[in-house]
Amino acid sequence: MTLRINNRDARLLWLANHGLAGPPTGALDVMAIIHKLGFVQIDTIRNVTRAHHHILWSRNQNYREKMLWPLLGQDRLLFEHFTHDASLIPMDYLPMWKRQFESLGAYVARHEWYQSSLGKQHVQDIKARIADEGALSTHSFDSKVEGERKMWARPPHKKALDQMWYAGELATSRRENFVKYYDLAERVFPSNLHSEQRSDIEQIEWLCDAAVTRLGFATHSEVARFWGAVKLAEVRHWADGMEEVEIFGADGSSVMALAAPNLGEQLDEMPTPSNRLRIVNPFDPAIRDRQRLARLFGFDYRNEMFVPKVKRKWGYYVYPLLEGLRFVGRIELKADRKAGWLKVTGFWNESGVNWTPARQARLEAELGRFARFVGLEEVEWATG
Repeated sequence: MTLRINNRDARLLWLANHGLAGPPTGALDVMAIIHKLGFVQIDTIRNVTRAHHHILWSRNQNYREKMLWPLLGQDRLLFEHFTHDASLIPMDYLPMWKRQFESLGAYVARHEWYQSSLGKQHVQDIKARIADEGALSTHSFDSKVEGERKMWARPPHKKALDQMWYAGELATSRRENFVKYYDLAERVFPSNLHSEQRSDIEQIEWLCDAAVTRLGFATHSEVARFWGAVKLAEVRHWADGMEEVEIFGADGSSVMALAAPNLGEQLDEMPTPSNRLRIVNPFDPAIRDRQRLARLFGFDYRNEMFVPKVKRKWGYYVYPLLEGLRFVGRIELKADRKAGWLKVTGFWNESGVNWTPARQARLEAELGRFARFVGLEEVEWATG
């Protein structure tokens, strides 16, 4: 008989698997959080704090910004590469990431520029410089954009660095003020992990197993999108004969999804949901898939940072507000670290949510905690 999971339990299971069900307190283990999530996306925009810091702080508010980068640059417990976006991944997953290096490196190298004699020369010259001089950032090179200066145009040295980074020939040695430093992979990756060889089938099976275990339940396409390192056809082959569960959405409809092997254990160990009101980052993995978010929670959300201002419905950097098992609103924030303030520039409660004084007090408390996390002293409301 097919297991049927009602919407409340599906929401709780989803949030528990993403570290957002219980209170964000207790002993802090940053690597344990990243292992539980699988990876943490990194992003350049620092609206209040950068996404990677906010994502980790949301799971445990004892986290501080200074704790992340030493895990990459000093301890070598993390490496940086591309999942659905630039991400930090536990170093012990490296042997299962070889197919992603090969796939992305080959994809980028097929571009006409990399096939040209000029492109090949840039790649050789830059790799030779790094071999001789050690880790270098893009600021160590001065080639200019060729031809028309379009939004995403990159100078030759940046193209060469990116191709070798995607291919795993170069690796992120460290980041300083978010500037990436590239070094030879063999000088960054531990030798035992760098040399370990796993078959393509082993890698596919590990990636799919790890994805569905972390998600708890997932469609074939959701498993494929989790790491961005397996194709849908490969997931279908891997999942042949697997148990499926029926997941009910917020509107009463249901979908069939693959069940994690330990789903029963996950259901038995689900925590009592916290009623704490959380400010969720737009890049948080729990809300990354907007269609799934709408299906599970009935919450219609999109990231409008790259939408022209006149076409935005909400605002530039708008944070969903999660309370217990539902999203109760959204808020737009702006911070000025030098001046020491955090400003609320937009606020919207969800339709049907009664915004009581108690709920407002919970929001004010979380805003205060968020401000203190980044060293700000004041929270100011610039909107009614």
